Amino acid sequence: MRAVLQRVSRAKVAIAGEIAGEIGPGLVALLGVTHSDTVEHAKWLAEKIVGLRIFNDADGKMNRDVAEIGGAVLIVSQFTLYGDSRKGRRPSFIDAAPPPLAIPLYEAFINAVKALGVPVATGRFGADMQVELVNDGPVTLIVDSK
Repeated sequence: MRAVLQRVSRAKVAIAGEIAGEIGPGLVALLGVTHSDTVEHAKWLAEKIVGLRIFNDADGKMNRDVAEIGGAVLIVSQFTLYGDSRKGRRPSFIDAAPPPLAIPLYEAFINAVKALGVPVATGRFGADMQVELVNDGPVTLIVDSK
């Protein structure tokens, strides 16, 4: 399981012109699932992301996590995180898990973040989405459960 995280001051995801999820300060987590991922990977990744101290304290140092700032997480499924563009001009997505495997793990990740007491907003798995965000910092990290 792989996530691209962006620390944001605000973010939203729209589907067919309608806002599906929106947050103020917090994290956008673009989430990809691969064939070998498990519910344990989803729980580990949720704990890792929620616990990352990437928000500034009173001294301007990155010492606070998303819960400490009262933030939220906007979770957006993104199979393209497992795209392989090493050969040719068209990426291969064979490393991305198919929907019957990926959807339950995507949902397990969402539930694991919620279980940690952090508000969650989401897009919709498999939908054509437009994501808008204001990257704060900018701070962008890649977190992989492997």
